[in-house]
Amino acid sequence: MRTRYALIGSGHRAQMYLDAIAGPHADVAELVALIDVNPARREFHRDRVPSFADVRLGGPEELEAIIAEEKVDRVIVTSVDRLHAEHVVRSLDAGADVVVEKPLTIDAPSARSIQEAIDRTGRSVVVTFNYRYSPRNSALKQVIASGEIGDVVSVTFEWVLDTQHGADYFRRWHRDKTNSGGLFIHKAAHHFDLVNWWIADTPVRVYARGGLRFYGADAAVSRGRAPLPERGTHDGAHDPFELDLRSDERLEALYLKAEQHDGYLRDRSVFDAGITAEDNLTAIVDYASGPVLTYALNAHSPWEGYRVAVNGTAGRAELEVIERAEVVAKSESEHSSPHLDPSAVAVTTEDSGVRERGERLVVQKHFAAAQEVEIPEGVGGHGGGDALLLRDVFVGPAEDELGRPSDHRDGLRAISVGICGNESLATGLPVDVAEFLGLDLRREGTTAGATA
Repeated sequence: MRTRYALIGSGHRAQMYLDAIAGPHADVAELVALIDVNPARREFHRDRVPSFADVRLGGPEELEAIIAEEKVDRVIVTSVDRLHAEHVVRSLDAGADVVVEKPLTIDAPSARSIQEAIDRTGRSVVVTFNYRYSPRNSALKQVIASGEIGDVVSVTFEWVLDTQHGADYFRRWHRDKTNSGGLFIHKAAHHFDLVNWWIADTPVRVYARGGLRFYGADAAVSRGRAPLPERGTHDGAHDPFELDLRSDERLEALYLKAEQHDGYLRDRSVFDAGITAEDNLTAIVDYASGPVLTYALNAHSPWEGYRVAVNGTAGRAELEVIERAEVVAKSESEHSSPHLDPSAVAVTTEDSGVRERGERLVVQKHFAAAQEVEIPEGVGGHGGGDALLLRDVFVGPAEDELGRPSDHRDGLRAISVGICGNESLATGLPVDVAEFLGLDLRREGTTAGATA
């Protein structure tokens, strides 16, 4: 018997899950409902997949009725981040388990509400962290778990988003921290989950700094930059920081042709007034077993990727990933590329500078030469992680010595750093995670470097 799914929030991110249900996991999964406040978006996904022709369509206010009447087993939550907790709790109370796109939620009260609902109902919540499954990240986990570099003492982690992908967070609803929690939560939840998982430890204290230094009206004016049109979809010349929704059929259908129903504009100027999300963030994070993470995020880099260094008592592991080597401005007559996230799709343009796309994992033990660790080739989105994650979600996790399948506790640990980071930004003070969240997320019987 196939598991019966409803999906709530049928924007861009929903397609990964819907294609998995219609394709490789159709033997174990069945979509019975698409729920969204915007009828055009839910109809778009229904109409593009023949097997979805008879699914029930409805608005968020119908969630409980749909779960009961369609005998829904699991709800996939891919709605706006600020609504995750509401949709998770309502689904659990209505009798369904939940699969939720990261981040689990965006603040401490809603995090507690999810934990209380799980305790109250006994139902499960799975948070999807596809980066755990990328071969490069799994390879680093194997190095650490093997004990080759000894006990972990510290981690430095820098993630840079380029002026194509990074800018996109400042065009859409993510620009408002009340919707997304800012990049500390919406984007960095991935990164903090990786560190938590790599070192099998729990963050306990966070100190953060950051601000809106590049995007937004004030920063643009300070550089003498001329303002952009209110939105990027227009005729005539285009600035490299604009996105014309007509450049991609899916973006046009999901947003440009749907905005008449809810007024949501997907292509706003990144140099508008009123942007509240930060584009530069740093954090120092203390872990329960002693390691310290130094983290940095930049959302206007000329290239995209990340660098991680893990220092242990016996050596050091270094991972460098270049997902896009450069962003080359198009001519003024060309639309911006729809390929915004280079980790989610293959970027086929050639590198023309000294920086080249690729990945490299190097391990060096004390008093020994550095050795490169082979990384298996990944196929598909997010370095090959998406397909492996989706199998675990829909088929069920197999035995995994790396502990890649994640649950709501992992989701809480991941957002705990960003939630406390936002509080630290507001107060200028370090923040105790357990005290501020009102939740004890520490693992029992684990030490840094052990397998989760």
